[in-house]
Amino acid sequence: MSIKIKVYNQNAEPAGEIELSPKVFGLKINNDLVHQAVITQMANERQVIAHTKDRSEVRGGGRKPWRQKGTGRARHGSNRSPIWIGGGVTFGPRNERNFKKRINKKMKQNALLMALSDKAAGANFIILDKLAAAEFKTKVFNKIISSFENNILKSEKKSKRSILIIIDKSDEKLSYSARNLAGIKLLNADNINIVDLLKYKNLILNKAAVETLEARYGK
Repeated sequence: MSIKIKVYNQNAEPAGEIELSPKVFGLKINNDLVHQAVITQMANERQVIAHTKDRSEVRGGGRKPWRQKGTGRARHGSNRSPIWIGGGVTFGPRNERNFKKRINKKMKQNALLMALSDKAAGANFIILDKLAAAEFKTKVFNKIISSFENNILKSEKKSKRSILIIIDKSDEKLSYSARNLAGIKLLNADNINIVDLLKYKNLILNKAAVETLEARYGK
């Protein structure tokens, strides 16, 4: 079954229609698969920062604190022992921990297309005939996005901005113009991922990005 959707220009005015591939934008959602793909991506992006030193890494411990017998005190072999202040930590977090997860390539791709299909089925999905910036101007780019918010996107006035924009290839002027706007993220089609698709409420693609995705996944 074909999926037809309106195409707009940068002024938020209708500029025709486009027929979307059901193999990319018409999949039925499998919540368990989508959840697995999200968990895998987030785990693989996790940075292992927390690290405590064990007794082999802390300073000191060059000699025995006191002789074995005759002092009336408990015997100790090193002040690097975990029971000493300044000694090593027992069972503390280590940066050797591995949080990596794996998912089948086909499963990952299907989960991504399901997220795209879910966006395409809703009211917060827009396709532009083209998206271009003539200069490095955040103000101009913000005006373009605001015109879509005011005229097309169905969102509450008090709600925070939440817009993901996907273009076919990297554009330096667009990237610089969009990077300081809160609640807006700009990606090219090569960097599309399921976490960002689910994180942002609204999705905007240019026509060339749609063609790129259909050529890649619609076979």
